Formats: sequence, C-alpha cells, structure tokens
Amino acid sequence: MNKLETPLDSDIAGPAPRHRTTQVKVGDVAVGGGAPIVVQSMTNTDTADIDGTIAQVAALARAGSEMVRITVDREEAAAAVPHIRDGLAKRGITTPLIGDFHYIGHKLLAAYPACAEALAKYRINPGNVGFKDKRDTQFADIIEIANKNNKPVRIGANWGSLDQELLTRLMDENAASANPRDVRAVTREAMVQSALLSAARAEELGMPKDRIILSAKVSAVQDLIAVYQDLASRSDYAIHLGLTEAGMGTKGIVASSAALGILLQQGIGDTIRISLTPEPGGDRTREVQVAQELLQTMGFRTFVPLVAACPGCGRTTSTTFQELARSIQDFIRDEMPNWKSKYPGVEELNVAVMGCIVNGPGESKHANIGISLPGTGEAPAAPVFVDGKKFRTLRGPTISADFKALVIDYIDQRYGQGAKVPETAAE
Repeated sequence: MNKLETPLDSDIAGPAPRHRTTQVKVGDVAVGGGAPIVVQSMTNTDTADIDGTIAQVAALARAGSEMVRITVDREEAAAAVPHIRDGLAKRGITTPLIGDFHYIGHKLLAAYPACAEALAKYRINPGNVGFKDKRDTQFADIIEIANKNNKPVRIGANWGSLDQELLTRLMDENAASANPRDVRAVTREAMVQSALLSAARAEELGMPKDRIILSAKVSAVQDLIAVYQDLASRSDYAIHLGLTEAGMGTKGIVASSAALGILLQQGIGDTIRISLTPEPGGDRTREVQVAQELLQTMGFRTFVPLVAACPGCGRTTSTTFQELARSIQDFIRDEMPNWKSKYPGVEELNVAVMGCIVNGPGESKHANIGISLPGTGEAPAAPVFVDGKKFRTLRGPTISADFKALVIDYIDQRYGQGAKVPETAAE
C-alpha cells in the first residue's frame, strides 16, 4: 500500500483520552479530573481601579470566561479585591477571581486577609516568589495562607521568569555531561522541575494535591508542546495551558491554536487561556472568543451556535452572503448570554450561509437551518433548508432580513418552551 494511503477501516477522528489529573475546585468551577476544559482570561485594568476592573471582569464573564485572573501587585490592588468581588456579586456575577502574585505576594496576602479570602485561587510564579534564602520562606508563607483559607494555587513556571539558580545548576550539570543536551531542552527541563519541585514542596507544607494546578508557559510553539508533554507524563496534577506572549491579531491566534490544539488532541490540558495582545483600543473579550472557538471546533465543548459560510469565489461576486453570515454570527454571539437559560441546547445549533449553488444546497442540508444565496448569473432565488429538507424559497430585496427572521423563529420553536420544529413547506 502506498504510504499516503489510509486503510478503509482505519479509525480517524477523536482526540486521545484525557490525561488523568486530580480534580481541583476553584470556587464552583471544577478543573481536571475529567471535568470539561475550562476557559479563563485575565484583566488588563489597574486592579486598584475598582469600577474599571468590575466592568472588565463582567464583560469577560459575559463573553464566557469561566475564571478571571486579576493582577495583585501592590497594596492598593490588594485592598480593592474584596470590593471587586462584592461589586460583581451585586451584578449577579460569581465568576471565580484568581489573584496573580509576583515578588511580594506573601506580604500582600498577609497584610490584606480580606483579599486572601475574596480570591478563589492564588497564582504563584516559582521563579520570582523569592530569591536565594528567602524563596522557601516566602513560598511557604503563601501556601500557609492558602491552606488557612482553603484556597487552591496555580504554580505557574514561565520561560521569561525562570528560577535562575535551578537553571544554572542544570546548565552546569549538562555541560559536564558526556552527552550534553541542547540548551533549549535543558531550559524546558528547568521549567518542568520548577513546577514539580514547587508542587512537591506545597504538599509537604500540607496542601493536598486536589488544590494544586500546574502550568509551564513559553512563547515558542514547539517548546510549549514539548514542555507540557513532559509535564503531563511526569505528574497527575491538573494542568493549565497557555502560550505566553502569543502576540497580536492573527499571529497570536494561529500560534496559540497550533500549540494548544496539538496538546488538547493528545489529551493534555484542563483549563486554557489564549494570551492575545489586544489591538489598540481593542476588546479584551476577543481572547475568550478564540478559546471557545478552539474548543468548539475541535469538538471538546459547545458554547455558541456555529455558522458555516463559504469563502467566496468568482461565482459569488455579491457580498450579500458575507454580510448575512456576519450579521447572523454577531447576533447569535451577542444574544447567547440571554439565551443560555431561555433556549437550553441552542449552542448545538448549526447555521449555513452559502453563496452559490455549487455547495450551497448540500451544506445547507447538513445544517439545522441554511440558505443558499444566488451566485453570479444564478436566478435571484434563495432556497432555505430546515433539518435537511427544503423549507422555503426567498426572493427579493429582503432575503437577508427574511432569513434572519427564520433563524430566530427556528431557535424559538426548537429550543424554546414550545420546542416545535417548523414543518417543511417547500415550494
């Protein structure tokens, strides 16, 4: 058989079984242990700005972030945390808040016990929790406060702030080895050891494994894949995935999706963040949307109805199908926060907006509801298909508005209290 051929009875599709990890509860959110992969995000507001941070956490939560990390870098930020928690609660938002601590986390948590209590989880960076003789003491201080408040921690090693003493020791050992490894491989090993040694120390200090999450973030795709494969093979702690400093725009989206997609397909990862650099004045919720779309397109979770649309070609010189696809997609995403309780199961909906007769009818039949708009030279008619059967043909200047109304009606009848799918009424 040619090496490019695939046996007809081969099994394609489906990720590897999930890496077995210990489940951790972060507030009311379960992470690991077979729970659905969790989407999280992080604010970029000054945490001391209580109103601004409340607004951004609310926006991220509304977009679908199931946990939100906030920076706690100084006394004013620590003092603001309980007010942020309370302000969100008044809005009915109970999304767990994670405190991001570097350098002086031990001092802030001790000096502001209300902050320590208000946070659902603490993020500790073993590379800067303390230096030299102070490292163990200051790390122990944070773990002691976490234990006192029954809070989980994420021990997050980072390529850009790696424990230099550990890295230097491993580099020296490698240089003296008869078969020295590549410098990047040694650095990855330092990342893994930093996370695992810190987790072991946390357990020695009385923290149970079911309150520990690990991460080891780098900014290069292949290094990220390698370091997380190694981390997963050497532990059963819950794992947070993220490509740090992913970048802006399509570069950040592609790099994050490439790295996280491979790891998720291998069964690695219990919670993810897409670390996008926002465009100037851009919307922070973009990273939440990308994380959801990655999980949904890979088949791990469903968040919003999918809208399939053709890319367009010389047969589709009209922009009608593009405008309609965007309008339907934006409308659905905007309405999803309200629809979650009103239309249970609506996230499973598939809509097709196609631009010509070549693939239009076929794709529309595969969707719950779809439309095949007229392409160049085609008759000015647009057949609509509902659950695989022709339902109606739309004509005239109001095709787009008419189809949008049909989608809304379909959602209401299929997922609303009536739960009655429109009957086929083909012309």
